[in-house]
Amino acid sequence: MNYADIKRYDVANGPGVRVSVFVSGCTHRCPGCFNEEAWDFNFGKPFTQETIDLLKPDFYKGITFLGGEPLEHVNQQGLLPLARKIREVYPEKSIWCFTGYDFEKDVLGRMINEWPETKELLSYIDVLVDGEFIEAQKDLSLVFKGSANQRHILVQESMKSGSLVLWEKPEYITNF
Repeated sequence: MNYADIKRYDVANGPGVRVSVFVSGCTHRCPGCFNEEAWDFNFGKPFTQETIDLLKPDFYKGITFLGGEPLEHVNQQGLLPLARKIREVYPEKSIWCFTGYDFEKDVLGRMINEWPETKELLSYIDVLVDGEFIEAQKDLSLVFKGSANQRHILVQESMKSGSLVLWEKPEYITNF
């Protein structure tokens, strides 16, 4: 797996200061995508597990996986060992993931049954922001998402309850 970029002090893709890993490779090709160069699976640099060391400082609240598309099968295979290690070494840090796939239809309806990595990877993700970016629904006042159709899904709570549970923005986070 390649990555397009790693941002070490990101505050735009989840609460608190985060490390954000922008994976390479995406088949959605959403019009208006902010990261078109990451559509190419060969773009960027080869991924290594050294990213785990970036989370060591206490001020980091967690890590965010973006893209490209983190839930492309090859990217799940690359991210799974990292997510597993983060949960082992830094269980207090949150893991957020942005995907253009629909949680119910694509992730639970197909991927979890087709790819063994999906179920385990989901077990480590706290919040999944799902849905393709839709340029006509772009709204710069939205917090931690690009277009109004996207949802912040509490993955563990949704999996346990068997129904969709959405993340509610804490009051201390204001619209930009």
